[in-house]
Amino acid sequence: MRESVQAEVLMSFVVSEDLSFRIPVELGYETRDPFAVRMTFHLPGDAPVTWAFGRELLLDGINGPSGDGDVHITPTGPEDLSDVSIRLQVGADRALFRSSAPPLVAFLDRTDKLVPLGQERTLGDFEGHLEEALGRILAEENAG
Repeated sequence: MRESVQAEVLMSFVVSEDLSFRIPVELGYETRDPFAVRMTFHLPGDAPVTWAFGRELLLDGINGPSGDGDVHITPTGPEDLSDVSIRLQVGADRALFRSSAPPLVAFLDRTDKLVPLGQERTLGDFEGHLEEALGRILAEENAG
């Protein structure tokens, strides 16, 4: 059985209303951490930065404003599958990215085929996987 889904999407890194540039963003999903997706941003001149957040947050954000913490995702317009804004925040520092919705939907569809939404807890050793994932996330935060 396949245990991960990967995709690469070009997103706009929005510096200001007048300035943005396209960057590659790697999307990742693994069955060992079934509730989360990972986005690795490749900003010019910087080391790649990975953010992990809930798969449902991404799904909800494609259709309407979602997120109340460090990650906010919202469609940019009222029409179906409009572009999506992804705002990441650490303290006072913020980064804004814009993506076309269809590649995100295609990625989420592939994750759903691997682990259907709502079936995450049915995976083998869920508690063990959760503990391992939390340990990895904490190690990543402490290393960064």
